[in-house]
Amino acid sequence: MANKKPTLSIVMPCLNEAENLEALLPKLKKAQPAAEILVINDGSTDTSADICMKHGVNVISHPEALGNGAAIKTGARNAKGDIIVFMDSDGQHAPDDIQRLLEKLGEGYDMVVGAREASSHASTKRLIGNTFFNKLASFMTGHKIEDLTSGFRAVRAKHFKKFLYLLPNSFSYPTTSTMAFFRSALPVAYIPIKAGKREGKSKIKLAKDGLRFFVIILKIGALFSPMRLFLPTSAAFFLLGLINHIDNYITSGTFSNGSLLLYVASVFIFLMGILSEQISSLHYRNVDKE
Repeated sequence: MANKKPTLSIVMPCLNEAENLEALLPKLKKAQPAAEILVINDGSTDTSADICMKHGVNVISHPEALGNGAAIKTGARNAKGDIIVFMDSDGQHAPDDIQRLLEKLGEGYDMVVGAREASSHASTKRLIGNTFFNKLASFMTGHKIEDLTSGFRAVRAKHFKKFLYLLPNSFSYPTTSTMAFFRSALPVAYIPIKAGKREGKSKIKLAKDGLRFFVIILKIGALFSPMRLFLPTSAAFFLLGLINHIDNYITSGTFSNGSLLLYVASVFIFLMGILSEQISSLHYRNVDKE
């Protein structure tokens, strides 16, 4: 029996993007005429939903703004395709790049992410911030991550849907989903893309959301790769205790309470890491079950 060609769904979260949708939807339908296009209207107060209906595009509306991640989860639950492409509705992502994502996915990957070129970032601050998050996430996962926060990606629906309960409702769903795929040994690839300049005001605040991304990376790292976080921390406490111990022994010939506290903290942190590893493994016990 010949292999059936996978079906495609394109999911786009939307919050007050009527003007951008008017320009984007015809290009998208031309680039992928056979795809299911699903716009998740996350409490928009403009005519975004009307624009979608005008162009014959499926739209699901939240009664109020629940968050970008919440829109992604709604889209994934309702998407009928074997493959889901997530992209922004603000015109940053070129519809023609979808085919490049699909071709890379066809090489055997389970997720393909469009990694933005340096020139695509809105400002030098954002470039520096994203570079820092990419390096930190690469350390936490043990895999090279070229663009942690890119919202332009293609995934195999059967795998992505298993992780919906882990995804936050905020803008950090790309962070969580990428780390979940790596932790489950599902191959992830990157292709370079040039993101266009969005029209209108960005919904992401650099300082506020940057701090949130940092905290989320630490949380996800503790959940998915606990010993990469706990082991270096434990070693640092042990080293501080040893230095304090040697210093007190040389100067006064005593063993200080401070050294004891640091040694005990080192052991407790190490044991917490082992326990976290066991808890982490429970999240993936059913990943291979169809």
